[in-house]
Amino acid sequence: MSLVPTVHLPDDLAAALTRRLAATVPTQASAQVDRLIENYRGATPTAAPVLRDAADAAAYAAYRMPATYAAARSALAALRARTAGWTPAVHLDLGGGTGAARWAVADAWPGDAGPAGTVLDWSAAALDLGRALAAGSATPSVRATTWTRAPLSGAPDLPPADLVTVSYVLGELTPGDRAALVDAAAGAARAGGVVLVAEPGTPDGYARVIAARDRLTAAGFTVLAPCPHSGPCPVTGTDWCHFAARVPRSALHRQVKGGTLPYEDEKFSYVAALRPAGAGADAAPAAHRVVRHPQTRKGQVLLDLCAASGDLTRTTVSKRLGPLYRAARDARWGDPWPPDGTERERPEPSE
Repeated sequence: MSLVPTVHLPDDLAAALTRRLAATVPTQASAQVDRLIENYRGATPTAAPVLRDAADAAAYAAYRMPATYAAARSALAALRARTAGWTPAVHLDLGGGTGAARWAVADAWPGDAGPAGTVLDWSAAALDLGRALAAGSATPSVRATTWTRAPLSGAPDLPPADLVTVSYVLGELTPGDRAALVDAAAGAARAGGVVLVAEPGTPDGYARVIAARDRLTAAGFTVLAPCPHSGPCPVTGTDWCHFAARVPRSALHRQVKGGTLPYEDEKFSYVAALRPAGAGADAAPAAHRVVRHPQTRKGQVLLDLCAASGDLTRTTVSKRLGPLYRAARDARWGDPWPPDGTERERPEPSE
């Protein structure tokens, strides 16, 4: 079993990307990809959309959309595990670009009557491509998505929603605009609703997530994932909290990436926080979260955990603990601990 969970694109999204992009991206995207990589890795916020035209949007969708989908879908899976039977009726995706988070939400809560959704972005080219990709979806709620062009700077006036996603966009904004967008997202979340913020799993991306987390908790939100608590993050210094999702590469994806491996690992940081009351009232964070790759030794598994107390701990799960030990052998980076439904014998603290 891979230490990193694999997230597959929905078949209809993979087909839509291939159909829409295969004829144009490999021969025309080199310059656009190079510029997008520089923007993605850079630390300077832009004063205009990163995706400036159709060529940029196509290059981005081919180069980055599978990975941003995987990050959003992984974060949503962690959220779903903490919210029991809650289903958002309305999804608002801020800075959603070509719609990766929109597809991820539809996959997380499947069905013909899935969450209605709006993608709001300041790039007309990204929205046009997102709309075209969504037209090929097998899911009615994706096809019915509203694509709205609007500035992300300042303090945008947003419609209310049960789930607000802010995915891979804060790095494009100035610090003041980041704070204003997170505050606007918090204001748009209905009682019992959730705001989910995801960023690249880099030190800078983690810092943006922590800043957003601080603003959400200051506004009265309760953190549901990944943290088991709403207090200060215990990861400090030169370390940063992040997770990973493995993305299988299509032939088009490998061609654009210039890679030979059939997969890539997308590292990401995120926070999902609940506005208390309403439908989400029964939601609760995990008791612990695995924050490093588990270490398997003879007859025991060592787990590095973030605990409900707000501390980072290391726990040894020995073979004599039976079901808990078997669960520990299957545990992966980013999992809640103990798994839901597992007998909760007390693990042995490491020396």
